[in-house]
Amino acid sequence: MPPAPPDPRPPVVTAARVTAALCLLAPFVALLWVDSYARLTPRFIGIPFFYWYQMAWVPVAAALTYTAYVLVRREERARKGGDDA
Repeated sequence: MPPAPPDPRPPVVTAARVTAALCLLAPFVALLWVDSYARLTPRFIGIPFFYWYQMAWVPVAAALTYTAYVLVRREERARKGGDDA
């Protein structure tokens, strides 16, 4: 069976997609900019800042990824007309 032809419509840039992209970009920027957190203080329950800052981003990144997923899914359903629930 031949592959389906590509969708001729150009991609749509919406506020939901831009917000989703920012949600996915934030953890990368925050964690790749090492100079912003490469220090020992302030300590949290005896753990140096360098370590607890990175670990704090784990649930934050998970929440941001879920938010991006929900935004894109909601936008796709609205674009398709909401017929496939």
